[in-house]
Amino acid sequence: MRDHPHGENASHPEVWTGRATNRVQWLPALGGAACLALGIELAVDSAWTSDNAPLIMSVVGCIAAGLLILFGTLAFLHVAVKVDKDSLEVRCGHIGLPRRRIPLSHVVGADFDPQVTPRHWGGWGYRWRPELGTAVIVRRGEGLVLRLGDGHTFTITVDNAEAAVRIIRERLRPGAPAAH
Repeated sequence: MRDHPHGENASHPEVWTGRATNRVQWLPALGGAACLALGIELAVDSAWTSDNAPLIMSVVGCIAAGLLILFGTLAFLHVAVKVDKDSLEVRCGHIGLPRRRIPLSHVVGADFDPQVTPRHWGGWGYRWRPELGTAVIVRRGEGLVLRLGDGHTFTITVDNAEAAVRIIRERLRPGAPAAH
């Protein structure tokens, strides 16, 4: 999204922050809220009789499905990325979970991917594919791909990913000047 300098040298910002948002995620979240409301409505307004098993299963099913959909979609409504002098941190959703911190000492390279797609990763969210690595995908578009020392990759969809790549590469260079 932007280079956010906190130090004196604006060409080498001490902390870079970026984010990506997917407002479309509000639609399934509303569906989850509707399932949750239906489960509560069934529990409150139904005539409870001696054979309650189907009603109990309906109430529990609606509430469980509603909560899973609601929290599963809200967790990936947006992603925030922070790169400081020592690490990259990824936080998802409004409460910052799931969260991942990767020390830059574990990163061997950073690349810009102009077209990360949810379809390529199997959907939105925190993803893992053996042949691709791990990813946080909240929308289609540009992304940052970290190559880790253990041979894995970590991909994040984030606005202005090219700036993050430049900063990470600069910090990975031996003898690079440290940001103050």
